[in-house]
Amino acid sequence: MLKKIAAVFLLAFAVTPSLAQTEKPEKVLKIISSLPRTGSANAQTTTMVNGIQLAIDEVHGKIGDYTIVYEDMDDASPQRGNWDPAVEAQNANKAARDESVIAYIGTFNSGASKISMPVLNKAGLLMISPAATYPGLTKPGKGEANEPKIYRPTGKINFFRVVPADDLQGFVAAEWAKDMGVKKVYILDDRELYGKGIANVFENHAKEIGIEVLGREGIDPKASNFKSLATKIKAAAPDMVYFGGTTQNSAGQIAKDLHTANATPKFMVPDGCFEKAFIEAAGAENVNGSAYITFGGLPADKLTGRGAEFRAAYKKKYNLKENEEPEGYAVYGYEACKVLLDAIPKAKTKDRAGILQAVSETKNYNGALGIWSFDENGDTTNTTMSGNTVENGEFKFVKVLGK
Repeated sequence: MLKKIAAVFLLAFAVTPSLAQTEKPEKVLKIISSLPRTGSANAQTTTMVNGIQLAIDEVHGKIGDYTIVYEDMDDASPQRGNWDPAVEAQNANKAARDESVIAYIGTFNSGASKISMPVLNKAGLLMISPAATYPGLTKPGKGEANEPKIYRPTGKINFFRVVPADDLQGFVAAEWAKDMGVKKVYILDDRELYGKGIANVFENHAKEIGIEVLGREGIDPKASNFKSLATKIKAAAPDMVYFGGTTQNSAGQIAKDLHTANATPKFMVPDGCFEKAFIEAAGAENVNGSAYITFGGLPADKLTGRGAEFRAAYKKKYNLKENEEPEGYAVYGYEACKVLLDAIPKAKTKDRAGILQAVSETKNYNGALGIWSFDENGDTTNTTMSGNTVENGEFKFVKVLGK
């Protein structure tokens, strides 16, 4: 009798589903960002992550029946104090293996994109960069041999960016220098993909429009100072020094040493230096009125429409003071995530393939950066560029470039 009761109990236990089994499994769409969170880029990337989080908060972390899960990954290492190729490769492979991941927001550095793009392309995983601007990542004939084909082993485009590429920025930077009366320039770069690439574009166009290039060399970003280089440049007597590179690769120290040596009246840098960390590293007294910074877009306080709405929401959420502004790339982190979230409801299937297709079809998107589309290469059609300087230790908008 006891055996029969035990058998009936076991049978009932086997066929009666547990409470957990009767509940619907949670539907999750996971977004990963891969940005340098260790080192001096942290201040800039924190505002980008804040922008991503703001976009997710605006949909209350849900789209239909799906919960949006976000993971903030670091592609830098303590050893380098900057993005690390090995770490970026780990991040890309981890994202590719996790089937719940439907988008990868990154990278910050163009060199890092070269590493992750082929991995994510093979996985059919959407990649949206808010900051990687090297032309060869997307534009045939604008980079090295076989670019961008080598980043697309499947032959399909999965990499998109919401920021204008450097073939435009380097061009308008040279035009701006010409407009300021620059006749002779000395060009430096940090020897990395982004810095060297934009310096090449600047140099080529500078020569085309009659600016004499007195010298061109790459620097060692890990050097403690550039005093001897500043002395050499002073002897050449340029009207301007152009540095292709980032804050993390010693832009501030170069500015400081050039100023101390009275080597040049003007120092121009690209958007990789459009962050407060550049002014802090250089010392405000060394760049006030003499530093010129190009940027793919407009400063936060010059944004209009949905851009102005973003600025107000960002300042409120992150408790910025009245005179404080989001760092330049905060809106790009926001826009990269926002265009993704707005495409998900339009996707025929809520998987990697469906969402990638929906994002690729983005046309006339009314976003924080204005009305723009993704072109056939995955680039934004937004070409707004700005010129900025430093005044009283703060960035100051000068003009829209290329108009």
